[in-house]
Amino acid sequence: MLCVSIILNSQFSILNTVKAQEHSAMTAMAWSIVPGGGQIYNHQAWKVPIVYGAFAATGYFIYYNYQKMAMFRDEYLYRVNNGSASLVDYASYPNSSIYSLYNSYNRDFQLSIIIAVGIYALNMVDAYVFGHLFDFRIDDELSMSVLPSAATTPGGLYPTVGLQFSF
Repeated sequence: MLCVSIILNSQFSILNTVKAQEHSAMTAMAWSIVPGGGQIYNHQAWKVPIVYGAFAATGYFIYYNYQKMAMFRDEYLYRVNNGSASLVDYASYPNSSIYSLYNSYNRDFQLSIIIAVGIYALNMVDAYVFGHLFDFRIDDELSMSVLPSAATTPGGLYPTVGLQFSF
């Protein structure tokens, strides 16, 4: 993109050509290292609360599942070493059930971390893709139509369906 400006002076006129800064998808992805930064660079600030909401939700689930996992891990180890229960609410549960609860919360904890990493990667991919599409022109001149047609073969005439793209 070139921007041309004419500066008028009292004695002469100067033609000044300045190259405008182009929108870069790589810069958008670099900004998305900070969650939401790429979206702001792409002028899509409305996505930032969605990104931070997703991180807050996964952060909550990571914290909750870790707390429960640690509680049942400590309970199981206490029962194995001392032979009695330390958690009053779970005193009637057998050791195998406490261990199953520990495994369940451990699996959910690990899954929450994987989802958080996926959300972070999705944040970066979103910034990169919309960085590429930032200057994409959308107007009435672009169209697509699906038209039926017929193909002739040695055996006869057969109906077909084709796509026609008009630019």
